[in-house]
Amino acid sequence: MSDVSVKICGLRRPEHVAAAVEAGAKYVGFVFFPKSPRNISIEDARALALDVPPGVAKVALIVNADDAFLDALTARVPLDMLQLHGAETPARVAEIKARYGLPVMKAVGVADADDLPALEAYVRVADQILVDAKPPKNADLPGGNGLTFDWRLVAGRRWPVPWMLAGGLTADNVREAKALTGAQQFDISSGVETAPGEKDTQLIRRFMSAAQSA
Repeated sequence: MSDVSVKICGLRRPEHVAAAVEAGAKYVGFVFFPKSPRNISIEDARALALDVPPGVAKVALIVNADDAFLDALTARVPLDMLQLHGAETPARVAEIKARYGLPVMKAVGVADADDLPALEAYVRVADQILVDAKPPKNADLPGGNGLTFDWRLVAGRRWPVPWMLAGGLTADNVREAKALTGAQQFDISSGVETAPGEKDTQLIRRFMSAAQSA
């Protein structure tokens, strides 16, 4: 049994959720961000989430969402975790945790060593952290851009909460990513797509196989 956990993010169709679950994904992610090609409505996400079996965490990716949206989201979709992928402050992370009673994962973009101190601030309040490639300036999307960062920046680092590696991962580089960083959790979105927002069942299975054998 592999000790690697994988999150397939940006799912929008039942067959892709099923492929992720059948291949052994521990997390399935739904994106609630209108600018994203992976954006999904609350009602569509509810239908998908209701079919996810126990033991697979249902994660909502949100970007600077206000309480009104989060109230509506959490009331309708049976979620196991909220992933904050915007400019949420540590105080906002703590506030969301307290208000909704769900585990919170905070994404932190990394491009160089100057970005690493931010991780220390968020590990004090988040249940998990997502170490992602920092998006280019003026990018429309905070993640899912298919970019990697220098994985050596986080080589051997450990934090007091679980962490997940993201950014430009594919079936061809996940073994190297694990070897360089020691990561036990991986988040993938664009790396299992044939076009932005278009998941592919074969790519999902291929990535899962590669990650589990890493």
